[in-house]
Amino acid sequence: MDNNIILSEQLSEIAGNWLQQASHSFDDLSSSVIKTHQSAQAGAIRAINQMATLRNWLIGCYIVEYEQKGSDRAKYGDRLLKRLEESVNTKGLNLTLFKNSRRFYLLYPQLGLLLGKSPTSSDFLVAGQSNNEKSPTPSDEFTTSPQDILSKLSFSHITEIMTQDDPLARFFYETECIRGTWSVKELRRQIATNLYFRSGVSKDPKKLLATIKPEMNTPALTIRQPFTFEFLGLKAKDVITETDLEEALITHLQDFLLELGKGFCFEDRQKRIIIDDEYYYPDLVFYHRILHCSVIVELKNDEFHHEYLGQLNAYVSYYKENEMHLGDNPPIGILLCTRRGKKMVEYALAGMDNQLFVSTYMLQLPDKATLEKFLQDELDKQ
Repeated sequence: MDNNIILSEQLSEIAGNWLQQASHSFDDLSSSVIKTHQSAQAGAIRAINQMATLRNWLIGCYIVEYEQKGSDRAKYGDRLLKRLEESVNTKGLNLTLFKNSRRFYLLYPQLGLLLGKSPTSSDFLVAGQSNNEKSPTPSDEFTTSPQDILSKLSFSHITEIMTQDDPLARFFYETECIRGTWSVKELRRQIATNLYFRSGVSKDPKKLLATIKPEMNTPALTIRQPFTFEFLGLKAKDVITETDLEEALITHLQDFLLELGKGFCFEDRQKRIIIDDEYYYPDLVFYHRILHCSVIVELKNDEFHHEYLGQLNAYVSYYKENEMHLGDNPPIGILLCTRRGKKMVEYALAGMDNQLFVSTYMLQLPDKATLEKFLQDELDKQ
């Protein structure tokens, strides 16, 4: 059944129940408003995700068709997608998306059915496939319907599933992800722990899969996926929700570092970077005009864990490789961790081999005691 029809029925049922009641309490009013809002919001999220998914499949189609039939395709060669990114010059339409879209089109030809085309028709042939060749998908028995792909998986889910080269493995993760309403994070975890392989060698795969509990209060499609808010032209920081404490700390930390007057120049907040086709968001990025380097600051509303330092070090390494310009010194990372009375400050000195620069760094950046006092003062205000 069409999602719009389902949504209309849900809203009609809520409205009908309200109108049929002889009298209403304030609790009835509040409940009806909440239910109507949640139903409409869920429908909007589904619609946005579906349009983004269809857009990406069509982009993949255009790219593959151009690679096959483009009159001037040889001129661009291996740099085709990069040139396309530069030519389109639109936020969200980048090299990573074009790669994923191209692979999406090649691996999921059945989505052509939603546009009135057979996956094996001449209009939707995959690269290098002739009319006599079969679709690259497994048999229909092990092919997720295009309706389910479109309505029950976001493109972020699909991107994770496409890391699997085995068509049967992709079908397995599609099925289990839909059945368990997994978030992208949960899907990624199951792929990383080889659930498909473990199910295959398990004596009782049903029992193994039964141990994976559906995520409560976590819809399969959410509006927080990067592809979604890019599709709407929004910035990550406009959409990403954080706890009130962490949000306040980051805001105050930004002001605090700027007020120190030691050369901090604010560059960005929740700046999106891409590492291995994954999106990451360093909390604060500054450029230090005295040290001539980027300063990446991560704040965790938690006690220190070693993986936090590894994450920050990855950000520092990314900036060293991709953001340094002539005359810049290696970037610096500052990690601040706090959790209700527990505080810890760590510095990631990746690439800081020059001892003279280290000495300058220690003079120009706030010392640990200053940062710890800031954190404690902020916590005391809560």
